[in-house]
Amino acid sequence: MSIFDHVQSRYEQVQQEEMSLQEYLELCRKDPRVYANAAERMLDAIGEPETIDTAKDSRLSRIFSNKVIRRYPAFAEFYGMEESIEQIVAYFRHAAQGLEERKQILYLLGPVGGGKSSLAERLKLLMERVPFYAIKDSPVYESPLGLFSPEEDGELLEKEYNIPQRHLRGPMSPWAAKRLKEYGGDLSQFRVVRLHPSRLNQIAVSKTEPGDENNQDISSLVGKVDIRQLELYSQDDPDAYSFSGGLCKANQGLMEFVEMFKAPIKVLHPLLTATQEGNYNPTEGMGAIPFGGIIMAHSNESEWQQFRNNRNNEAFLDRVYIVKVPYCLRVSEEIKIYQKLLEHSSLDEAPCAPDTLRMLAQFSVLSRLKEPENSSIYSKMRVYDGENLKDTDPKAKSIQEYRDAAGVDEGMNGLSTRFAFKILSKVFNFDAHEIAANPVHLLYVLEQALEREQLPKETHERYLRFIKEYLAPRYVDFIGKEIQTAYLESYTEYGQNIFDRYVTYADFWIQDQEYRDPETGELFDRQSLNEDLEKIEKPAGISNPKDFRHEVVNFVLRARAHNNGMNPSWQSYEKLRGVIEHKMFANTEELLPVISFNAKASASDQRKHEDFVDRMVQRGYTEKQVRLLSEWYLRVRKSH
Repeated sequence: MSIFDHVQSRYEQVQQEEMSLQEYLELCRKDPRVYANAAERMLDAIGEPETIDTAKDSRLSRIFSNKVIRRYPAFAEFYGMEESIEQIVAYFRHAAQGLEERKQILYLLGPVGGGKSSLAERLKLLMERVPFYAIKDSPVYESPLGLFSPEEDGELLEKEYNIPQRHLRGPMSPWAAKRLKEYGGDLSQFRVVRLHPSRLNQIAVSKTEPGDENNQDISSLVGKVDIRQLELYSQDDPDAYSFSGGLCKANQGLMEFVEMFKAPIKVLHPLLTATQEGNYNPTEGMGAIPFGGIIMAHSNESEWQQFRNNRNNEAFLDRVYIVKVPYCLRVSEEIKIYQKLLEHSSLDEAPCAPDTLRMLAQFSVLSRLKEPENSSIYSKMRVYDGENLKDTDPKAKSIQEYRDAAGVDEGMNGLSTRFAFKILSKVFNFDAHEIAANPVHLLYVLEQALEREQLPKETHERYLRFIKEYLAPRYVDFIGKEIQTAYLESYTEYGQNIFDRYVTYADFWIQDQEYRDPETGELFDRQSLNEDLEKIEKPAGISNPKDFRHEVVNFVLRARAHNNGMNPSWQSYEKLRGVIEHKMFANTEELLPVISFNAKASASDQRKHEDFVDRMVQRGYTEKQVRLLSEWYLRVRKSH
């Protein structure tokens, strides 16, 4: 199928289907979805969740305390938002059941760049998935059931067509009342259409924004008179009215009110009657206009606090269903947010050195956490991410203890995901010759950005402390291990030689025998053997060398029996491997000839260097990054 056919078929799928009112009622009898309200259709679009028993996953069990959690595929890429999404779905579930929520405004409250707008966009997209039925040509897309009186026709409709009486809510619109009068009360003259909600065409999905404090009026919500029609109709005639307001367009659907509490209170009054009574008044002296949709609003916390603290707004506060949308507080999920952003940009293919995204995610999360008492904030961050710190940090508390101490507002301030995105853009474009990201550039860009942000002195110092105390030192260890591992692999022979020599010397020392080196003929007495063994053991902090030597020799003798009398690999015995690594890296000078990018003294050194670079590239670095990070590492090591 070509792209043109694809668009054509999509267009045809959403075209209106027309039927008589009688046919519509017959459909209602067979399928309850035909008269489903906006909340029910939204639930249908969201679909069934996947249930996850967190007790079966050690990391998730620590984060969610072994609870069974629900994840909705419709919100799959909203990482770390499980609680907010569960609350949103609960709102629609209760509203669909006809409970108090159907009379409330869904209000997303959270910090800037925390994902409120993305959630709102996703809900509008979901609204488009399920079609609905409306009276043909109705400017407010009203339900055909609005033509019937709940008091007088409710029982009959329930009996004949199985339509529950709670679905007969509002009055018919002034437009429909005028048509009914023209038809002489003959309902069969009304036609019904099946419509697909559409953001593009403002069918059952609309968006309203606060205007200027001085000139905004309620017409942005309820519509106004169309001056051009006044030549033909009187001012209070429905045909002279332009049903262009957000509430008119979003009937039977979803109206998004952006930054709602920036709007003057007088503008918000129609929302109260629309939600509570299912109708609202137009600007002219016509009858009320029905509203059977959902109102969704969002704004930042400062506006909400200001609005809440004003006693005049009490009537409103009761009608708001608050869903908090805090920043992500789990490093693993924050990394996924960055990966999603990169996938949707041309940087998707650009090289990103290991640990870059993790370091940025850690910095972002640290800025959002409340400092715990008697425990390190870095440990708290790791516990929130589901790590088990029993062995590494005895002071670390459980996730619940940290949460209880932090209170309900944690995650409502700190650095936004947007700030992190801007940092990432700068890091990827830092080098004029290579679009790539690495942690060394990230540390530099972060410090520069913090200077420019002009944060309060205390906050600025706190953020710098995160870099100096937690991120930079841990990265030195990380890159050191990366470099050493790549170096080690190129130096397997060297490690094996140390291992073989250690085992031989230890064996002769235990047997209290002298040892003659077969290659040089040099003779080592027990004293010399001991001195050579200590050179390896002491720097690694072996406190009881006698036992250690016995342990190693016993291990090797057992291993030889299964290995045709050959020594095992130097990396096979964890304890001795650590000791040998320590010996190999005790002085950076040993690393220097292999990892530095200076001219090499011998062909052998050059080959080892190339092997080292190849191995680093296999680990996810570009050649340019290997050079930069190796030089940075050597510089940092020298200065300590």
